[in-house]
Amino acid sequence: MIRVLLVHDTSLLRTALAELIGREPDLEVHSAPWRRAPAVARTVRPRVCVVDMDSPDAGGPGGLRELSAGRDAGDATPALLALASAERPGPLRRAYEERALGYLSKNASPDRLAEGIRHVAQGRRYIDESLGFGFLEAAEIPLTRRELSVLSLAAEGASVGEIARSLHLSNGTVRNYMSAITRKTGARNRVDAIRISRVAGWV
Repeated sequence: MIRVLLVHDTSLLRTALAELIGREPDLEVHSAPWRRAPAVARTVRPRVCVVDMDSPDAGGPGGLRELSAGRDAGDATPALLALASAERPGPLRRAYEERALGYLSKNASPDRLAEGIRHVAQGRRYIDESLGFGFLEAAEIPLTRRELSVLSLAAEGASVGEIARSLHLSNGTVRNYMSAITRKTGARNRVDAIRISRVAGWV
């Protein structure tokens, strides 16, 4: 039996999807929103975590990295199967950086999802061919990880001083990062850079 944790913030979709794939005789499915996912993962100890990458919480403090935190030394780290969209390369990039083993389009059928779960449970990579263009775009994200950190805080409404304190930088360094972000994204200003980055799913 493959124990699965489905992480999705939309309750109706999460419940319906968990019920659908839970009908598979070899899958034991549990589900949780992102804010509860790390705690549920510690209790359930899933073999596979199916994660909705479009949630802002996926890359946050309680996101992907926390799903395997607090596990006993003998426990295997769960394999990640990312649900993503080709039109939003940012979440695909985050999933790749966190070493997700599987990538499935959110437009795929439940049968494909069950197939992907079985593949990654066996340690095999699973990539939906419809995400190919999204991966190409993800490889071309122009911002560095540090610039993305600065931009993410700016997108949450943090001031230059607050960003500087949070990331242990000087105010001048933060301003330099924001100038580079504006230039690299082709934006007119900070607000436009945030808008462009949100559309692409970078923040």
